[in-house]
Amino acid sequence: MVWTYRDFAKMIDHSLLHPTMTDVEIADGCDLARRYDVATACVKPYSIAQAGEILAGSDVLVCAVIGFPHGNSTTAIKVAEARAAVTAGAPEIDMVVNVGKVLGGNWPYVADEIRAINEAVVAEGGLLKVIFENDYLGDAEIVRLCEICSEVEVAYVKTSTGYGFVKQSNGMYSYQGATEHHLRLMRAYCADTVRIKAAGGVRTLDDLIKVKGLGVSRIGATATQTMLEEAKRRLGLAPDGAPAVPPPGY
Repeated sequence: MVWTYRDFAKMIDHSLLHPTMTDVEIADGCDLARRYDVATACVKPYSIAQAGEILAGSDVLVCAVIGFPHGNSTTAIKVAEARAAVTAGAPEIDMVVNVGKVLGGNWPYVADEIRAINEAVVAEGGLLKVIFENDYLGDAEIVRLCEICSEVEVAYVKTSTGYGFVKQSNGMYSYQGATEHHLRLMRAYCADTVRIKAAGGVRTLDDLIKVKGLGVSRIGATATQTMLEEAKRRLGLAPDGAPAVPPPGY
């Protein structure tokens, strides 16, 4: 299998979502996304215009998050936020499900919300990625979400926000993010037309290669520069069309 630099870069949504990020840091992150020619710069809604200005003239798109990170807004607010984000210049939307409704088994609510947001986004010319926040869920909930997203025909399902911290037995909060088990489960129960986005824990080029092999089409990452500099090193040069990088041990 022959992979080029572009194959790696266009798998990455460069994540600029930490709550403490300043406008200067967001600008620097968008510059990095443009420089490395990734798929998108993923920003909070208020940063869409700023990101669009920096990325103008490139083929790096703006991605915006909706109901982020906890998914607790009403459906009407999520729909309005998503529609506004697309019209403001973010053709890719990452929306968090209502986790409480998922865990409570209120599947009509969950399905109606995903459908309403997807219809709003698609009507404006965008695509929707649905964030499950797998750290909070069991396999049964993940499978049902995959089935719903397949029925609704969303573009992507996504593992995590990166901020779904679960309280551990020692009182500390942490999260696993995109695990191999969950990625295999999502790929197995989503329609072939629904792509998978892995977020949380994909930090090296080998991590990216591994999840690609599990059927992942896109990742959310903050370690973009580290991964793509390693890709350049292994390829021996930066330009697109360079020799392949096989998976480890290939």
